[in-house]
Amino acid sequence: MEEKIVNISQEDIERQYEYMSLMKERTNAISLEKGCTPKVHVLTFGCQQNEADSEYIAGMALEMGYEKTDTPENADLIVVNTCAVREHAELKALSITGQFKHLKAKNRSLKIGICGCMVTQEHRKDDIKNKYPYVDFLFGTNMLWRFPEILNESFERKKRLFYFDHESSNIWEGLPVKRESGFKAWISVMYGCNNFCSYCVVPYVRGRERSRQPKDILRQIECLAKQGYKEFTLLGQNVNSYGKDLGTEYDFSDLLNDICAIDGDFWVRFMTSHPKDASKKLIDTIAKQDKIVKHLHLPFQAGNDRVLRLMNRKYDSKGYFELVSYAKEKIENVGLTSDVIVGFPTETDEEFEDTLEMLRKVEFDSVYSFIYSPRKDTPAAKMEGQIPDETKKKRFAKLLEVQNSITKDLNSEYVGKTIKILVEGKSKTDDDKYTGRNDKNRLVHIDGDDSLVGQFVNVKIDKADTFAMYGTVIK
Repeated sequence: MEEKIVNISQEDIERQYEYMSLMKERTNAISLEKGCTPKVHVLTFGCQQNEADSEYIAGMALEMGYEKTDTPENADLIVVNTCAVREHAELKALSITGQFKHLKAKNRSLKIGICGCMVTQEHRKDDIKNKYPYVDFLFGTNMLWRFPEILNESFERKKRLFYFDHESSNIWEGLPVKRESGFKAWISVMYGCNNFCSYCVVPYVRGRERSRQPKDILRQIECLAKQGYKEFTLLGQNVNSYGKDLGTEYDFSDLLNDICAIDGDFWVRFMTSHPKDASKKLIDTIAKQDKIVKHLHLPFQAGNDRVLRLMNRKYDSKGYFELVSYAKEKIENVGLTSDVIVGFPTETDEEFEDTLEMLRKVEFDSVYSFIYSPRKDTPAAKMEGQIPDETKKKRFAKLLEVQNSITKDLNSEYVGKTIKILVEGKSKTDDDKYTGRNDKNRLVHIDGDDSLVGQFVNVKIDKADTFAMYGTVIK
């Protein structure tokens, strides 16, 4: 059955606000009974799209009268937003959800819900139904906009609820959002995926590609720019497909140009690009527009053409290298990053060497490398010739060795130079430092204070290592 794309009406969104009002009355009553405001804990696994979804979950929860808490022990509502791209993320989400059982035993009024990509898979949904009886509700990725209704129903019906729609994908506007940052914003420009890479579950758990209307995206960014936001990251499983479903000639490059015309001092990032759809027009747009960071994340996944065909990636290594070569030619000192899968079924040692050769030829700033993880019901999981774990680990270590050397050499070229960074906050690895990133997405540690957070500053680079650079703020 062909999946339907459904545009959620404003009337349906207003109905969700009615449910939020009903829940607000309920939480007010809980506040009077307990003597304090009920709290919500949102736990997120996975990609930036999941982070963006969780900000909407938090926004709706706050509209319903909850306060956010980082401590699940203090929560009256826990929502676990899950990922299905790798098995490790699924098992971690299930493990942590298992730890919430004792919280439910102590507080019978605690509501626990699980949403996101993992539970959209039938086998995981059944697993949670049978093994996690203390979980009150599940809802799939297409049901996010109905979260207030689902939570209200959980209170009204006092039974476990399971909300899924596998026959349609939707797109909605106008729900409240609570952003984690006051200066950086995730902006989803499209949802879903049509590519069906043989190792990936995303098309099955997030549905078909559908694009938001340009006017809605531009209005959202314009509002945030007026509030002083300094960075917008445009999200989509394949942003280069943006607009193909809108029935016009308007594409992702056109959207980028329109965003850059908005008043304000801000950077624009985006992810993820698929090489089969990345165009010279896109690269020319990045080169032309000062507000677009000079960083291109372009996953190549494998350097061997036979493996790429098995992955159903729809490009070859020659075409990929020609594209990044064009980017290097047109965008001065472009920052290039990529995704790589190690140990795909039937990959030989010689074919893995082609992947290492691609790293050496392109000289990526960094790569996100993953050991192949079979996902249930994907074509790759059923392939003969699955690679032994020990072999995958050896290849993974070799890939890290090659790439880390490249990254360190590239970082070292910055020593003595002055660059502009956006300061993001306190360092997670060094309590005495603050961190930021330049327009190539390079991590930079500096001395500073809270007044720098959310600000653009110029930094002279004093030292560089593999994973970060260290510099001094130039007043």
